[in-house]
Amino acid sequence: MKYATCLLIAVFSILGSFSFLKRHPVLYIIGDSTVKNGNGKGADALWGWGSLIDNYFDTTKIAIRNHAIGGRSSRTFITDGRWDAILKTLKKGDYVIIQFGHNDSGPLDDTARARGTIKGIGDASQEIYNPIRRIKETVYTYGYYIRKLINDTKSKGAVAIVCSPIPRNDFKDGKVKRNDLDYGGWAKQVAVATGAFFVDLNQLIADKYDRLGPDAVNAFFPKDHTHPNLDGSRLNAGMVVQGIGQLSGCDLKLFLKKQEQQ
Repeated sequence: MKYATCLLIAVFSILGSFSFLKRHPVLYIIGDSTVKNGNGKGADALWGWGSLIDNYFDTTKIAIRNHAIGGRSSRTFITDGRWDAILKTLKKGDYVIIQFGHNDSGPLDDTARARGTIKGIGDASQEIYNPIRRIKETVYTYGYYIRKLINDTKSKGAVAIVCSPIPRNDFKDGKVKRNDLDYGGWAKQVAVATGAFFVDLNQLIADKYDRLGPDAVNAFFPKDHTHPNLDGSRLNAGMVVQGIGQLSGCDLKLFLKKQEQQ
């Protein structure tokens, strides 16, 4: 009997060492329609970079879950309950890429969306009546919500990576407008202050757009100046990967396909 017990323990120990029995880390992606447009299948010829990024990763070693959804701000992604749902499955060793800002500049309490956040990264707050949710709500700054996403991620033992919002198709004097003085800059400040990783996606893509020029970039935006098509979103996904590859001390780059690590 003792021999059989020891044998079973040895067998389970050996089986437990096999990688296929171990849980792979998960890369969660959260953001707005520039990260996942519609159902993520290219409706109306529009895409988000999060729907394409799995092509760059070795998905036999890491799972990719794109939870971004159109129309959400850093505030409403949380108040909708979407972030709480992720926290239920988020584990130590997982990763979360965060990109918000495009929708945060809207009104705080309009009857259409009620999704805006207070500008900046400070402690300001405002009591409102939310006509969408039909409740009283305290609205905070953009920085407050990004901090919460980062701190919640870290509390689970996971790794937070903040991206500045992708640029719009908005040229002035031959250069794309950057957002380093507002949401891009605020995202960076919060990431630095909390010890999260930061990818200046806005700058990376804007630099690329500058080199391509307005005519080439216009082809990426068939509907408006915010939402790219497949080619534009593929470019953006490549810039996200480039940014990840440049992050010192971030092990997420180890899950990129070999050619992307070079």
